[in-house]
Amino acid sequence: MSKTDILFQPFKLKTLELPNRIVMAPMTRSKAPDGIPGAANAQYYRKRAEGGVGLILSEGTVINRPSSRNEPGIPFFHGEAALKGWKAVADAVHEAGGKMGPQLWHTGSTRSFTGWEPENPVESPSGLLAPNEPRGNTMTDADIADTIAAFAQAALDAKNAGFDTFEIHGAHGYLIDQFFWSGTNLRTDRFGGKTIRERATFAREVVSAMRAAVGPDFPIILRVSQWKQQDFAARLATTPDEMTDWLGPLVDAGVDIVHCSQRRFWEPEFPELDGENGLNFAGWVKKLTGAPTISVGSVGLSSDFIGAFSGETSQNASLDALVERMERGEFDLIAVGRALITDAAWTAKVRDNKTDALLGFDPATLGELV
Repeated sequence: MSKTDILFQPFKLKTLELPNRIVMAPMTRSKAPDGIPGAANAQYYRKRAEGGVGLILSEGTVINRPSSRNEPGIPFFHGEAALKGWKAVADAVHEAGGKMGPQLWHTGSTRSFTGWEPENPVESPSGLLAPNEPRGNTMTDADIADTIAAFAQAALDAKNAGFDTFEIHGAHGYLIDQFFWSGTNLRTDRFGGKTIRERATFAREVVSAMRAAVGPDFPIILRVSQWKQQDFAARLATTPDEMTDWLGPLVDAGVDIVHCSQRRFWEPEFPELDGENGLNFAGWVKKLTGAPTISVGSVGLSSDFIGAFSGETSQNASLDALVERMERGEFDLIAVGRALITDAAWTAKVRDNKTDALLGFDPATLGELV
């Protein structure tokens, strides 16, 4: 295996100083009773900090809107009890020498994987779950304004709780992504439009409000994807020009780091332009916007995350391709997901060249916080 020194170079942006380039990806665990993170959640994240992760991004935690979550165990990021719980999580990570940011989320009109239904109707840009699939309410102007304000309040609460950054969840078919997607945003007002630049207006206003809430120096991360849980083959930007129109204005609005979600990090984004070994999603976004990027997708594992839903185990895989892409500066940080659920010490083992001791991914570990 290639030497992994490149993964353990420090990274600094504004007030965020990281000892290495490894990020714990946000992964929904649905283990916050009544929406409030407790001691088990704090210990779970603390273990990953002790294991050497450079930056921990929390599971998605929802803003203060009716029906902003689609599973009952998803944590809130609002209310005194939940915010107190999250401060305890941040403190535990910091005590272990780690850095952390919450992922701030609104699930839009997406369905529960367990059949759970919220008390209030779900909301989305046009009352759609997917193209031609109605679900819930179309957001009014007041709904949109209140949602933007809720994101801004969550940003301020994250800063006040002592977190080092936060991530806005704008990917995977959830609310912000439903505004991006032409199939679910049929609005004829300023939040809709035929182009991706027009449909990104809601996201720009969310980012601008969050930036105003935390000031110029607090780092903001935005997670985006082409694929959706509603359609794995969906693409918001089919050309580099469309990608620039989509993400360039969001960086201008205040995003510092773009977290570019792929199912497999090694797949080229535009192979028709630069070949089968061309830049991946994060590589293109960095090239087009100039912003630092996080790549993600099946790092160190033999299969992508879809298999996890059917109980598929994933074995360890070589990190050679990752090291090669990092060494050529394609992206700045790499997020590791399922491998860190099973193996809290994954980062330290890679750092210390103890890759034979890596545990891979065991779906049984999804059943509890370990």
